[in-house]
Amino acid sequence: MLTGPALKRFRKNLLAWFSQFQRDLPWRRSKDPYRVWLSEIMLQQTRVAAAIPYYERFLKHFPDVRALAEAPEDEVLRLWSGLGYYSRAHNLQKAAQQIVTLHNGVFPVAQAEALALPGIGPYTAAAILSIAHGQKLAVLDGNVARVLARLLAIRGDLRAGGRWQELQETADALLAPNEPGDWNQTMMELGATLCTPRSPQCLLCPVNEFCQARKLGLVDSIPSKRKKRATAELKLVAAVLLDPKGRTLLLPPPKPEAGMARKIDVGALVSRMWHFPTTEVRRNAPIDLRDYLQDSLLGGRKLSTTFELLRKVRHAVTYRAITLQPFRINVKKLPQLPGAKILPLDGLASVPISNLTRKIAGAALNS
Repeated sequence: MLTGPALKRFRKNLLAWFSQFQRDLPWRRSKDPYRVWLSEIMLQQTRVAAAIPYYERFLKHFPDVRALAEAPEDEVLRLWSGLGYYSRAHNLQKAAQQIVTLHNGVFPVAQAEALALPGIGPYTAAAILSIAHGQKLAVLDGNVARVLARLLAIRGDLRAGGRWQELQETADALLAPNEPGDWNQTMMELGATLCTPRSPQCLLCPVNEFCQARKLGLVDSIPSKRKKRATAELKLVAAVLLDPKGRTLLLPPPKPEAGMARKIDVGALVSRMWHFPTTEVRRNAPIDLRDYLQDSLLGGRKLSTTFELLRKVRHAVTYRAITLQPFRINVKKLPQLPGAKILPLDGLASVPISNLTRKIAGAALNS
């Protein structure tokens, strides 16, 4: 562990590197806690390049926490659509509403109050409070953990036993007390740009002299790869009902069903957003789809229309690999269903839809 002059040099080298080489990211241009918070939530499980346009568009519509709290949920989800992991958007708005109700529209400064907000964990709270308010809280995420593991040559699964807590204690000890916000961003930047999972650029690292993994030739094996959950293969089938005006039918965001008859929660796979009629393939895709449409949408009435086969859609949701067979079904008139929407097939962006639904629409439009 670094102490004394070595620790001072480590901090000085790293902060100087960040000052000179940090990326120009839109959320770094302000210390407004709302903007810092929004960026941290968007960057969870999302690449920086993908998050930037969403961040800028989201801020344009919801410039402050009150605007977000008062917005219709559908509008929030529509602007999040395509970013994935939609529970983040739900929690973001719930937290905004709590901030308005309990904290007069100001992001709480107390760590305990920040942690009480939906979607805010130790890492997010530390990031927001250090960057926006200069609080001496060290962040620990995947990037920072990888930097620390290589720095100290920590082998094995970083999440096993008490290793994560030990890494947090190390992060706390290294924190630059006079510049906690910049320091946290520096550590994250190092892990994101130089000390990457594969092919780290050790020669460019401003603190490579302190790295034990480099000295021992272990950079490529630290940290140890975590065992991934086995991939579950799922088969779905969906209907793109199309009337003569080029309009289609979307079903409303499904709610979780208690004691579902189907073993697959299709609602979760469409991110609980507006979606085409979709069901699980049990035997044969067109037969299963016809049965589903007749039972669920048509009240038992027979459907004699021809099904036009579209190109298959492939999609991944966490550990699940989805193969979906869409069919286009031309109808004289779309069924009138409670809560459903009738929209132009090329105009689905007006409502919140998942990437899976977007892919199905693309398959129909390109056929």
